[in-house]
Amino acid sequence: MYAITGITGKVGGALARALLADRLPVRAVIRDIEKGRFWASQGCEIARAEMQDPASLTAAFTGTDGVFILFPSEFDPAPGFPEARAVIAAVKAALESARPNKVVCLSTIGAQSTKSNLLTQRTLMEQALGELPMPITFLRPGWFMENAEWDVASARDKGMIASFLQPLDKPVPMVATADIGQVASELLQQNWTGKRVVELEGPKRVSPQDIGTIFAKILGHAVRVEVVPRKTWQALFESQGMLHPLPRIQMLDGFNEGWIDFEGGQASTIKGKVELQTVLQELVDRAG
Repeated sequence: MYAITGITGKVGGALARALLADRLPVRAVIRDIEKGRFWASQGCEIARAEMQDPASLTAAFTGTDGVFILFPSEFDPAPGFPEARAVIAAVKAALESARPNKVVCLSTIGAQSTKSNLLTQRTLMEQALGELPMPITFLRPGWFMENAEWDVASARDKGMIASFLQPLDKPVPMVATADIGQVASELLQQNWTGKRVVELEGPKRVSPQDIGTIFAKILGHAVRVEVVPRKTWQALFESQGMLHPLPRIQMLDGFNEGWIDFEGGQASTIKGKVELQTVLQELVDRAG
C-alpha cells in the first residue's frame, strides 16, 4: 500500500495514476472527502487527514510500504515560515509513529541553498525529515512547466507574456508535473537505505523566449515576451494582495542570479520525457 498526500493536485494525481497503472494499491490521503470521491472510484482507499494533525496523519501512514509527502505550498509565508514549520513538525511526528517502510518527499531545485527565499520551506523540510530512521528520498524537480498556465490568457488575448525570469534568453531547468509523478512512482517502488537526493528536470532547459515562441506556434499568432522590471516587483506583488513578498522576490532572484540550481549540476540530473510544447498545448486546450 502506498499513501499519497496531495493527490488532488497535479503532481500527486500524476503519481497516483502511475501507481494504479502498475496495479499497485494506493491510499489517498485527503482533507476533503468530496474531493476524494474520484480517487475512490479509481480503486483507491481513502484516508482523511489534516497536514497539521499528527494523529490523523499517523493513521493514514500506518501499514504502508511507502509514503509520498507533498507539503502544501505557501506562496505568501509569514516571517520565519511558521506555516511550513507546523506542517513539518506534524508530518515528522506521524512518520516517526507510523514507521512506513520508506518515504519519498517532493522537495525543490535549490533546496540546498543557504540563502533565504520562498523555497527555504523545502530546505527546512529536508533538514527535519532527513533525521528520520527509515529510508527517505528527496525528489528535487526544476521549475514547473505548468507555471505557464498563468500566461495562457495574456498570450492568447494580448499576444504578450510578462516574465519574472530574466534575462529572457537564459535557459532555466523546467519539468512537467507528469514527469515528476512518473519518477516519484518509480522511486517509491525502489529499495534503498538511508537518505538520498534525486534531482529532476525536463528533456532540455527552457528560456522565457522559448515559452513565447511555442505559445506563438500553438496559438497561430506572434507572442512577445516582456521583462517585468525588478524594481516593480514588491509594489506589484503587494497590489495583488501579498503581505510578505520578500521570499518570492528572493526566489526569483535566485533563479535569475543562478544560486538556485541543482546541487549535483546538470550532468547528474534525471531527465524527464515530456516536452514543453506538450504541456503548453494542454494548458491552451484546457483554457478553451
